[in-house]
Amino acid sequence: MAQKIPNKKIIVVLPAYHAVKTLSRTISAIPRDWVDDIVLVDDASGDGTAELSRSLGIKTFVHQANRGYGGNQKTCYAEALRLGADIIVMVHPDFQYDPYYIPDLIRPIAENRADAVFGSRMMIPGGARRGGMPLWKYLANISLSKLGNLVLGLHLSEYHSGFRAYARHVLEETPIELNSNNFVFDTEIIAQLKVFNFRILEMPIATRYFPEASMIGFWKSCQYGLSFMLVLASYFAHFWRLKRDLRLLPSSKTHE
Repeated sequence: MAQKIPNKKIIVVLPAYHAVKTLSRTISAIPRDWVDDIVLVDDASGDGTAELSRSLGIKTFVHQANRGYGGNQKTCYAEALRLGADIIVMVHPDFQYDPYYIPDLIRPIAENRADAVFGSRMMIPGGARRGGMPLWKYLANISLSKLGNLVLGLHLSEYHSGFRAYARHVLEETPIELNSNNFVFDTEIIAQLKVFNFRILEMPIATRYFPEASMIGFWKSCQYGLSFMLVLASYFAHFWRLKRDLRLLPSSKTHE
């Protein structure tokens, strides 16, 4: 059986909103022999998510008012850093991303081969569609990812995964407090990783869509797509020194 990584504190964070139907499955699937602690932040759910989390023995924090997906992540990371995490893994508690793959995300950071590792649903040929990803979402995922690679000069297969691991120094040196409180937070942090020369790796993961898993609808996806392109435009303007973007300036020291 694999053991916890020596001298590395691994904390899983769960940005939760109305996750009471899937939380127990998510928690039970987390490989505890790889993880030192679990933190859940409930974004003002009204379905008993926080109560269930506490009953499962999870460190639970509750927003009194809904702050959005990005705002939830900010609290997740702040609490994980406060608890002394060396590596922070974000897992959505809706069970769409299988916690089984947590070791794959942790290893490259622990071995100093990466600063951030993303689980990609697009690396397995045909896997996203077989896992139930709607065709319109699949095509949008590919199109926006290609656009992101073109502007940022990266080679990522997917920009939209919510299954990610970060080294502690990434979150300390990146001004994530300036990022959006909405879904585009995940895009902003990719742009920041690029600007600060952090190393990004991707690992293939299975895709899993089912009725209880959360999924933003078509129109909210359109809003996300527009926000995604605005982040790329801001990066372009910052890169060519047309307009400075405070999100793309390091919060403490630039990673060497």
